[in-house]
Amino acid sequence: MVVNDLIVNFTPTGMIPSKTMTPHVPVSVSEIVEVVHQAIETGISMVHLHARNEKTGEPTYDADIYGQIIGGIRAVSRDLIICVSLSGRNFKSFDQRSAPLQLDGELKPDMGSLTLSSLNFNTTESINSPGMIKSLAVEMKKRGILPELEAFDSGMINYAKYLERKGLLEPPHYFNLLLGNIACAQADMFHAGVMINELPENSYWSLAGIGSAQLKMNALAIACGGGVRVGLEDNIWYNNARTRLATNHELIRRVHKLAEANERKIMPPGKLRKMLHLESGFGKYGRPVKNGTA
Repeated sequence: MVVNDLIVNFTPTGMIPSKTMTPHVPVSVSEIVEVVHQAIETGISMVHLHARNEKTGEPTYDADIYGQIIGGIRAVSRDLIICVSLSGRNFKSFDQRSAPLQLDGELKPDMGSLTLSSLNFNTTESINSPGMIKSLAVEMKKRGILPELEAFDSGMINYAKYLERKGLLEPPHYFNLLLGNIACAQADMFHAGVMINELPENSYWSLAGIGSAQLKMNALAIACGGGVRVGLEDNIWYNNARTRLATNHELIRRVHKLAEANERKIMPPGKLRKMLHLESGFGKYGRPVKNGTA
């Protein structure tokens, strides 16, 4: 669905960027909370979080660390939509991947990422078996947490439609369409158009570009009425020549400038909450749960 206000999905950390790659990536709880606070002041609609082990800098599924990050963010903004990563790139078991979904109360995430198939990156893989995808979808539905649907090609969108037919996903949906990965849909107008056209009814979407494709896909989405996913998770460079490392703040500010040129306002979290049938925030998060299901 096309809306005038711009959904800005902020991805500050990811699983790959490290301090040796860029000093600007936030890794510790305090760093992540601070950079999200800055983004809130600039203007974002939601945040997609990855937690890191503070001693090693490696990704972690530890619910306690996610809870510290979420608590720190909500100390400043109690209505920002918060999504936790359930990635299969580093963690293989259901208990590991679903750990952040068990947080409650003020620490409960509104959304959890759900990659809709297995895929290969340049040097590693992300394993998402049908059983794992269904189990995570069932757990999120039971807990009243909305899946953030991650699709790297049109086949993954078709699988989302299958899950909807099975009653595991309920509209309205939110999709991240990630383009430019070496083994998936490429970052061009053709592939973006095919994927947008294949979305199920009552779907909101954002475009993400991997690496140098981030700016191109953000610009295309802003011009075409979609949302954007932006941050150091997908690209650590500010320019295609890779001579200048980006900061998260610079990437968000650039999106704001593009939005202004296209006469689009940044969507406030409260408006997106209503569109996605999420609770209003301020102590109520995720989707309402009735009789054990959302």
